[in-house]
Amino acid sequence: MADDIYILGIKMTKFGKHPDKDTVDLASEAAMAALADGGVTMRDMGVLAAGCLMGGGGIGQQIQKQVGQTGIPVFNVSNACATGATALRTAIMAIKAGECDMGLAVGVEKLAGAGLLGAGGRAKSDKKEWTPSGRYGAVTATDGRIGTDAMPGTFAQVGMEYGHKYGGATFELFAKIAEKNHAHSTLNPLAAYTKRMSLEEIMNDVMIAYPNTRSMCSANCDGAAAAVVVSGTKLKTMSLEQQRRAIKVSASILTSDPWQEACQVLPDVNTLTKAAAKQAYEQAGVGPEDLDLVELHDCFATAELVHYDNLGLCEEGGAVDFFNSGASWRDGKTPVNVSGGLESKGHPIAATGIANIWEVCHHLRGEAGDRQIEGAKVGLAHVIGLGSACGIHILEKSALG
Repeated sequence: MADDIYILGIKMTKFGKHPDKDTVDLASEAAMAALADGGVTMRDMGVLAAGCLMGGGGIGQQIQKQVGQTGIPVFNVSNACATGATALRTAIMAIKAGECDMGLAVGVEKLAGAGLLGAGGRAKSDKKEWTPSGRYGAVTATDGRIGTDAMPGTFAQVGMEYGHKYGGATFELFAKIAEKNHAHSTLNPLAAYTKRMSLEEIMNDVMIAYPNTRSMCSANCDGAAAAVVVSGTKLKTMSLEQQRRAIKVSASILTSDPWQEACQVLPDVNTLTKAAAKQAYEQAGVGPEDLDLVELHDCFATAELVHYDNLGLCEEGGAVDFFNSGASWRDGKTPVNVSGGLESKGHPIAATGIANIWEVCHHLRGEAGDRQIEGAKVGLAHVIGLGSACGIHILEKSALG
């Protein structure tokens, strides 16, 4: 078994529309940038894990043809919105197993113009007639096109359920969460959208699935992110500058849904996140109170609210009070989605897991520029995908930093 694991190099591309680049172009750009950031080359890698949901199979081998074919094992990963985090965990596990001392993880997607995504991560059909097919062919949505078979409807219900149980989760409150994230995005030059939006603009935007308007939904876009991971033993042989910028992976956790009768009706984004958070805090030896920043999976404003609770950032049922206290703003007690989150930074599905980690690493290195969280030492990155998968990584600043 290898010892501690560190992120040596990490980069994300500019998220947005890239009509002149395909998935391999974007993934290769991120991979080469991450290698350069870590001061290593493809020849140093002992494993490659890569994910792309919409681009077909074999993305890892396609990336190799662009960045270097060295005969190493390639894992092609597909795990809903947790694909990028799963790719990173795959490389980490290879190093932990002692198969190699360095690896590369990549996530990439082209989603600009994809339209409304269904629960399977696919663009919804515009057919007006429903035809039964497949294992669940006898079951169809009961509430039309924008319903529980689509992401907006699912997460709208998740947020409404939380409000019904604990109170205070109003339409205006969800809009205020989006207002925060759009404000944060103005300091992130790599975000898909960097425009501050007023509360009125957000609330009066096109309604997608109440209470989520268009500007409260994650932005489909193109993008890629990549990370180089290294064992602690190997890192000790490298330069002091590489050691200084390396970020310790204190916890790497992946969970899925346990069986619940309710899950057969509405996907449960809460239980597997709570389980992952509990395991991550135990593995890292820290608690929510130790976190200097959090990048969580705000695919919708409603999702961000429930994940305050799921990640233990507040007491059970206290997410509304937590937000209203100002804690999740950049200058708050526990800054959340300083990058602008998925609502502004964008959500190229397979890239998001590593992009969230890139944001945290950026702050722990002290390299986040105008949006820097001063003195940041510990951060958490979270993603969740329906289907189901939740990835959580807790990251710590280098002792040399």
